[in-house]
Amino acid sequence: MPQIDSPIFTPVRIGPVTLRNRIIRSAAFENMAYGNKPSQDLKDYHVAVAQGGVGMTTLAYASVNRSGLSFDGQLWMREEIVPALKEITDAVHEQGAKVSIQLGHCGNMTHRATCGCMPVGASGGFNLYSPTFVLKLRVDEIGSLVDDFGRSVDLARRAGFDCVEIHAGHGYLISQFLSPYTNHRHDSFGGSLENRMRFMKMVIGRVMEEAGDDMGVIVKMNMHDGFRRGMQRKECLEVAKELEKLGVHAIILSAGFVSKAPMEVMRGAMPLRTLAHYMDPWKFWWLKAMVRLFGRMIIPTVPYKDAYFLEDAKQFREAVSLPLIYVGGMVSRSSIEEVLGSGFAAVQMARALIRDTGFVNKLRTGEVECSECRHSNYCIGRMYTLEMKCNRCASELPRSLRREIEKAENRWSH
Repeated sequence: MPQIDSPIFTPVRIGPVTLRNRIIRSAAFENMAYGNKPSQDLKDYHVAVAQGGVGMTTLAYASVNRSGLSFDGQLWMREEIVPALKEITDAVHEQGAKVSIQLGHCGNMTHRATCGCMPVGASGGFNLYSPTFVLKLRVDEIGSLVDDFGRSVDLARRAGFDCVEIHAGHGYLISQFLSPYTNHRHDSFGGSLENRMRFMKMVIGRVMEEAGDDMGVIVKMNMHDGFRRGMQRKECLEVAKELEKLGVHAIILSAGFVSKAPMEVMRGAMPLRTLAHYMDPWKFWWLKAMVRLFGRMIIPTVPYKDAYFLEDAKQFREAVSLPLIYVGGMVSRSSIEEVLGSGFAAVQMARALIRDTGFVNKLRTGEVECSECRHSNYCIGRMYTLEMKCNRCASELPRSLRREIEKAENRWSH
């Protein structure tokens, strides 16, 4: 079978781990961990992506404890799920790919009905996203959370993962400590950037200890929060430099804040009709109404283009020397090669692999030059309620949803 001669398909090292090529399935939420544990759907999807040619696939958004859960279909790291996780990693390895797991804690982005307690965050207050009151974490609770991150890395090792990815962006707990928008503390964990980085440094220090010398440690962080009162590039550059000092093996550069600037992360328009359509009308009737009436004000569109974070990411490439992994708008061979040619070690993608799990192999053989994904973001609107799926694979879509998809595809298609 012919193969395209491209740097995309050369090996790359992430700490002690060597990937067969430079494409990683990013930790886009699958919503397939029904009952907070691995499922056959979760296994089948990641095995298909591995069979489709990626260098590494990433299981998304695994919470280090119950208080960090924000979805019923989200992994919760605990002893009883290790055997099922091991089945997934073994099956992925059989396809020649490596496998990582993203570890994090949602902080204030949840509700008591999901996480089993009053939500906690860097600071207390009220979170309109849920909506719910939030408790400020006590210092002794912070130490316990650090232990949970360490324990989760140990569980990941025993489950056969090659790498762990620590989520320090997008407005989740570590990001809530880093950002002045969500951190209003007056103790040693708030105020100056040095103080706001303290929780992150404690977590990463513990993670590096548990990872030892045979697991890769990757951190996803923001290059900016995406709004005026959040973290800006200057502070985020300092965070990247600190992560390099802490010895992490690679950084993923992203941006955005789920509760304030969600489409900064993904770009394009949030499919509001899709989002509202799949919400439980009894459980979330008020949220369905808010989305229908005020959705575009709450979640404004951010224009999509291929490689939309590249110019921002280049400034981080100049500031640090460790491997950087690019994410954001990777749907074509030309854009991937442009990113790799700019000094990035690897790229992450998700929507192209939701559309077609075999996309990487098709790139490698020259069958395609670009993904058929047309950026309607149907998969994003759906994943908050049901399992992740492309509109191409969804059956019997209502006419209103089909119109929304067509409009978005016409706007953002290549």
